[in-house]
Amino acid sequence: MVSIVLTESQKRALHGLVNSRKAPAEWVLRGRAILLCATDVSLASVGRDLNRSPKWVRKWCRRWQDDPRVESLRDAARSGRPVRYEVALCLEVVAMACDRPKESLFRDVWSQQALADAVNRTHQTSMSRSTIGRILRSRELRPHLVRHWLHSPDPDFQAKTKAICELYLHPPSNALVVSIDEKPLQCLERKHRTRRQSNAVVRKEFEYKRHGTACLLAAFDTQTGRVFGQVVDHRDGPTTVAFIRKLARKHPDRPIHIVWDNLNTHGDGPSKRWTQLNSELGQRLHFTFTPLHASWVNQVEIWFSILQKRLIRNSSFANRTAMKRAILAFIKHWNRYEAKPFRWRFTGDFVQPTRALC
Repeated sequence: MVSIVLTESQKRALHGLVNSRKAPAEWVLRGRAILLCATDVSLASVGRDLNRSPKWVRKWCRRWQDDPRVESLRDAARSGRPVRYEVALCLEVVAMACDRPKESLFRDVWSQQALADAVNRTHQTSMSRSTIGRILRSRELRPHLVRHWLHSPDPDFQAKTKAICELYLHPPSNALVVSIDEKPLQCLERKHRTRRQSNAVVRKEFEYKRHGTACLLAAFDTQTGRVFGQVVDHRDGPTTVAFIRKLARKHPDRPIHIVWDNLNTHGDGPSKRWTQLNSELGQRLHFTFTPLHASWVNQVEIWFSILQKRLIRNSSFANRTAMKRAILAFIKHWNRYEAKPFRWRFTGDFVQPTRALC
């Protein structure tokens, strides 16, 4: 038996711990053990009530006697492995990771091993790659990661983007709003057929045969999600004009608003191709051009990415006819079963950051 005498303030503190809904369960048990031992109950009896051994009860009673505070019932800090590298060296690793490698290293970004070699060479130490990794992860640093960004030199970038978003979100009454672009195609045939392993892993042959190129002209209806497409051998001004003329025939009584980029065939050119076509169609065509280097504003690019992932990326085509047939079949399937407008939320307004983050 361990004799424990509690003052009124100590009892209140222990009862507060025992009745706490947020304290860890193990701390609550230790507080109950101290309260029970203060009533002259044997260690064995306290252990049975709490489903703990008498040795466990004796340990926490002695901890309380040495320091009669509720804080003493918490887990003591463990010593752990001694610190091997000083904080200053760890900060130097962070500083080097946040800077680009020197030109003499012939690399643009750091790998963990390259960073470890540079630190060890500069500071005459033996820091391992895994230690470098732990230091970087603790500060959520990934110096090997490269993110792409694209600056648009268009001085009217925001005005053009807002006009396009206005067409997407608030299309004119009875008007057809289509997003148009060209997708270059390369007809590839795998030398050996694609296989599927028992663990569902797909194995694609590395070598392939080239069977020429083609181009997909596609018009994405931003209000219905339907696609009008045509695969041609190559794109030029007359081919694009013929494609728009076919699109206009499908919608003979509606104004057509076309959103597309600044490709050379999208301009009027010396032949005034779009002026003439628009005159033939009764001025039903309205062209809206995306800003320079802003293809992400063009909704058909989203559909192109779906086509690329689902059909083109891992397919094998014996010839261009087979590729054309497959793409047109996908467009037919899309229009019949999956067509729906994209959930476009961007309004064209850009929020300027209040400060730069390093």
